[in-house]
Amino acid sequence: MERWDRVGRNAAYGAALALSPYLLIKVSWVIGSLAGVLPIGNGFSLAEWVVLNTVTVGMAVIGIALALALVRPWGMRLPGALVAFCSWVGSGFLVSVLPFVLLSALLGVGGDSQGSGGDDPAMPVWEGVLVQFSFVGMGLGLALAVPAYLRRRWPDAFVGRVGDGPRTAPPWAAVVGAAVGLVWLYWAAGGTLGVPHPAERNTDGYVLAAVWGFWALAGSAAVWAVARAGPAGLPRWLPLVFGWVGSGSLFAWSAWKAPLMLYVAVAEPADVTPPENPTVAVVLHLCAGVAGAAMMRTLVRTRIRVAEPHAQPEVAIRLES
Repeated sequence: MERWDRVGRNAAYGAALALSPYLLIKVSWVIGSLAGVLPIGNGFSLAEWVVLNTVTVGMAVIGIALALALVRPWGMRLPGALVAFCSWVGSGFLVSVLPFVLLSALLGVGGDSQGSGGDDPAMPVWEGVLVQFSFVGMGLGLALAVPAYLRRRWPDAFVGRVGDGPRTAPPWAAVVGAAVGLVWLYWAAGGTLGVPHPAERNTDGYVLAAVWGFWALAGSAAVWAVARAGPAGLPRWLPLVFGWVGSGSLFAWSAWKAPLMLYVAVAEPADVTPPENPTVAVVLHLCAGVAGAAMMRTLVRTRIRVAEPHAQPEVAIRLES
């Protein structure tokens, strides 16, 4: 077994183990709130709180199953599109925020992150540590396990250089993604346009907006490079990695944040005051989600030429089993 493959397999088991505490905590929140022994999150009724945390329980179960699919033999027999989609969404959620965790540690912050979607009640320090451990462990595990799995399943997917493929039409999704990223960077820099309650912002919010903006711009640039086949000498795997994580970040986080902000915009709960205008935030996240999905579609449908003596001159990168 090659060293990289061995590292990826160990990382997959580690990711499944790391996410287990988060699953147990979320299950305890659902059961405890129904029994009346644990608090309900601010701005939520009991039913809303149970539904929200039941969804996160399902997400945790899917995350653990995904990690095991990346390492167990049965994972290679699952439909390729299903594993790739779950890996893409999981990477978008967790791999993309690893810089946020690092910057938060360096800046000495880490309170109520906006990335949580405002779904956490007051909880003991040890619970917060375990939740953070689960996110970081799963993110690091996916960062190593997903490339190893993709390399085993689609060994030709990342070969060649960017200039080997034909130029396609300028991808509109990359333009939209870059525009969304610039808005997030503007907010991270302290801009207040579209932010009617700047006093509600905290350091975590600034850092997270900066991280989202970075991945939106990096992913958009990567997809643009692949679609436009330039620069010609760039190894193809490099823009594919940034395009994978960047588009996943746009889609996954916006698919999570858009419904929450829509709820705030419609219900207007008295005890929830987001810094951003809820309507503006919903529109922004909808644009980000659509752009992320379209960017991934561009990457999947791209064709490259592989210079191998016994291979076909053109290889299509398609997520097929």
